[in-house]
Order: sequence, then C-alpha cells, then structure tokens
Amino acid sequence: MKKGFFLSVLFYLIIPSTQVSAMEMKAINFAQKGEVSELEFIFDSNDVQASKFQVKEDKQIIVDLGNITATDRVMRAFDTSEFSGGVVFVKAYKKPKSDKDIRVAIQLRDNVRSVLVRKPNRIILQIENRYGVFSQKKAEEGQTYKDKIGDISKEEASRLSIPKSDSIEDILENLTMSGRKKYIGKKITMNLKTVKPEEILKIIAETSGFNIIITEDVKKMAAISLSLVDIPWDQALDTVLDMNKLVAKKNGMILVITTLANAILEQEAVKKAKLSAVEQEPLLTKVFPISFANIEELQKIVLEYSTEKRGKISRDTRTNSLIVKDTAEVIEKIRKIVELLDTQTPQVLIESKIVEVSERYTKEIGLDKGLQFGYDPFTKNSGPTAPRNVGAFSFSSAPSATSNILGLSIKRFNRLINLDFTLNLMESEEKAKIISSPKVITKNNVKAEIVQDENFYYLESNVALDGTVTSKWVPQSARLSLLVTPQVTNDGSISLEVSVQKDSLGTSFAASTPKPETKRTVKTQVLVDNGATVVVGGIYTYVNTENHSGVPFLQDIPLVGWLFRTMYNPATEKKELIIFLTPRIINQEEAGLVDRG
Repeated sequence: MKKGFFLSVLFYLIIPSTQVSAMEMKAINFAQKGEVSELEFIFDSNDVQASKFQVKEDKQIIVDLGNITATDRVMRAFDTSEFSGGVVFVKAYKKPKSDKDIRVAIQLRDNVRSVLVRKPNRIILQIENRYGVFSQKKAEEGQTYKDKIGDISKEEASRLSIPKSDSIEDILENLTMSGRKKYIGKKITMNLKTVKPEEILKIIAETSGFNIIITEDVKKMAAISLSLVDIPWDQALDTVLDMNKLVAKKNGMILVITTLANAILEQEAVKKAKLSAVEQEPLLTKVFPISFANIEELQKIVLEYSTEKRGKISRDTRTNSLIVKDTAEVIEKIRKIVELLDTQTPQVLIESKIVEVSERYTKEIGLDKGLQFGYDPFTKNSGPTAPRNVGAFSFSSAPSATSNILGLSIKRFNRLINLDFTLNLMESEEKAKIISSPKVITKNNVKAEIVQDENFYYLESNVALDGTVTSKWVPQSARLSLLVTPQVTNDGSISLEVSVQKDSLGTSFAASTPKPETKRTVKTQVLVDNGATVVVGGIYTYVNTENHSGVPFLQDIPLVGWLFRTMYNPATEKKELIIFLTPRIINQEEAGLVDRG
C-alpha cells in the first residue's frame, strides 16, 4: 500500500458462517406487555441466524430462522385473536426444499412496525399494538437480526435474489445477478479515507476468502473515502461496484472486475465474433416430413429462427415436407420445434344421452252403464227386457259406448225403470322412459353435427272456388340433432359449445289432421374433464287435471246426487327431459396430451 494513505480496517464476525449441526428451537412463547406484543423464540444455542420482512399486502410479518430444527409440537399454530394487540395468528413451518430452515408467519390486525431483539439463547420479535408506539430511532436500532430487508410487497419479495447457500461461491454468484439482492455475508466494519477502489476490493477479498482479478482500467480510478459500519461483506462489495460503475464476472471462486465501459466493449466484441463465426459456419440441409401440422403455418413459425441472410426454409407440397438449409445449431432448434408441434390433432368423441321420463296417474270412480234390468207393471214381466219408448226421455253422461261411466235412462214419466248401473273402480299408472343416444366424433375446434328426422304425412284437402277438391300429402317431421364444437385445453379438459334439439310428435285422431308438435332445444357452453359426464339441461313438466260434469240441480242432492254426476276423475301427468354429455379424447397419447416419460 502506498505511503501517505490512512488506512483503518475493523473486521469482526457477527454470526458464524458454519455450524457443525443444526440447532434446535425449544419453544415459541407469546406475551402482551402493554402496547407491545412479544413473540419469543427460545433455542439451545446463542448463534442463530434470523431475518424478517413485512408483506404489507397481506398484513404479515415473516421471520426466517436458518439452520434450525424443531418438533411439530413447538411449531404448532396458535390463535392470539382474543388478545387486544396487533397479532392475530402465528404459524411456524419448514421452508420448502429445506429441512433446516424454519419460517414463522405472523398475521397482523394492521400494518405496524416491529423489531428483532437478540438475547442469550433467544430472539424476541417486538410488535407494536398500534402504529406509533415505537419511535423511529428505536425501530432502526432494534434491527439486530442478520439482514434488514424492510417493508416490501409480496411481489417484490418473490423477486428478491437470494443466494442458494452461505458459501462464498453462491454469494458471488448472487452478487453478479441483476435486480434487488439479499446479502448474507459476514458483517464487517470499514473506515477508509482516500483509498483507491482497487485497494478496497482487495481488502474485501482478503477478509471474505475469495480471489479477485482487477483490470488495468480499474487501477487507474481515483481514490475514494468509505465508512461502513456492521454490514455484510457482499453488500459492501456491491456498494463499491455500484459507486464506481464497475462490473463483476464470476468464474468459480474468482471474481473478475472491470469498468462498465470495458464490459460493454467486450460484449460487443463477443457479439461480433459470434456473428463472424456464424457467417463462416458451413450450412447443412435437412428435410423434415410433416405428418399432422399445417405445413404453411409451420413454415411461418420456424422461419423466425432461421439465420438472417443465410438460412432458407422451403416446402414441398407433394411430399408435405419442410426443407431447411441453415447452420447445425439452427437446424437442431427447428428439429425440436417440429417434434413438438407436428403432433396429431386431438379427436373428441362426444356421447350424449337424451332421457325422457313420463309418468301418468289417473283414478276413476263412478257408474258405468251395464245390463239393463227392471220391472214393467204394464206387462207384468220381470227379468231382462227391452223397454218400450212410451212418453219418456233419456240421459247419458258416458263419453262413449265403450267407456260408459254413468248411464241413466228414464223411459216412463214418474216411473223409474232401467236404472241399472255397474260400479267401476279403476286405478291405472303408466311410466315411460325413452333414451336417445346420438354420438359424434370430430377434430379439435371443428364443428360436428348428427341429425335424425322422423317423418309423418297427413292428407290436406283444399276446396277451390268452383267446388273442386284437391288433396295432397304434407310432411311433418320430428328432429333429433346434436351440434357440438369441442376445444381441448392444455391440461386435457374439453370446452364444449353444444346445441341439442329433440322434437316429438303427438297422436293424431285422423289421417287428415297434423300431429301436435313439441320442440325442445338446449344451447350452452360447458367445460368438462376428459371422460367425465355432465348434465347440460333438463325440462320438468307437471300437469294436474280434474274433470266434473253432471245433471244440474240433481247432482247437488245429498246422498243420491252422485248418481247424477260423472265419475271423480283426477289425472296427474309428469314429464321430464334430461340431457347428458360425455366427451372423450380418443388419441391422447398421439396428440401429446399424455406425459410419455
């Protein structure tokens, strides 16, 4: 070191860099002391690595404890919401991919400040119960933990560059990364006046244990003064590099440091060298047969990876092949792209079941006209007889000759003869289930349709003005159709755009009368797992009817009025239409939707 420089270096170790074995956390205690809540971590050793940061979006404080083990009983979660302080819930768990690092999440009622205080064999996290309890000075002085990250958002915390371990090689690797970094090196204090950056870098290298190479342009830089107290050595090194616009490049345990201007020139030289090498590199030709992909679209994709001004990609329509002329590196890239994209288009089998359930329940209680029997005093004949039509009237409420429910015949005035009846008690129940099962198969994103028409013809007659009658048969159809467009997602699910139509024709009583029509349609979009069944629609119809008729006044006579009424005939009819869909990808493996490894 040159004469006349004042150099004073103070170096001390705050936290040991290595441990023989992981330490153990004995307990986590919580206490509320006035306007401060304390979370106490008790260990079997005094040398514990601890850090914290706050995620304001979630109102959480995260405490990380390094090289620590604990039992499940110690790490059990506990609820502190019954206290009036700022802490609501505490949960400790092992960090992912690490068996010796523990993370403690503290849920807050509101974002308040906190400090970590170290005591023998324990670390205490002090948390304000209301904002403003801690003075700014106390909040700054209380940071005795390993590294202060500060109050950052969850997104910033996820982008923080953290060394893989506390080894020098990993710390140097993290140091050369861009973006915000977390510093975990041993803490040092440096007080340097009028010292060249070259000497400062050598001091940090000697105290930290890595090798350093400094270029000539760094040695020519002007001297600076530096005063750093109790900071990690990697943070001190990063600060010196940033102040002097220096760039560090790692090679194992060696750190090569140069100026930013020289680093830019070196990168440009490397780029030119690569371009020159590419220009001199011999070109190769390879033919890629295309089986499934659209060759025009695939050509546009791989053309972007062709070497500028040298590479060439053409296609042969007859053999459906791509002919690539380029360097070996580019051809290998194109080969991987073609291998990934030239796969079978997923084919989807869509099975649908259209279930129609109809249920009819009727009950008929009343009188039915049967054998006529009576006594005629004029003829004095008894037994079955045909009544004489002498000065009488007749009445019948039966709907037809085959289903006479109530029949009443009065053949003589003020003489009631032939009042014969048969009690008809009938109860019937009908159920029907009709299943239509249309199936169709189609490619991904290609519309498919299957249709079935059931035709019926009825005779239609037209009378002209001159009285001429013309007749023709008119068609009437009931359609069953399934129209579907499937789209296979990257995770193997299937998005369906579906249209289902189910028509039906009723009963016609005459050939010249059209049948009543019923049309039912479902249009929808639904996401279904491969091979799963989903109900896309249903129509439920319920009809309850009752019919009554009878002789006026007579039907209302107590006790005997039921003789002059039609039977009690309630009817209940239920109809239900349910549509099921089951899509299946029938070429999953060939379409690249199954991991073959």
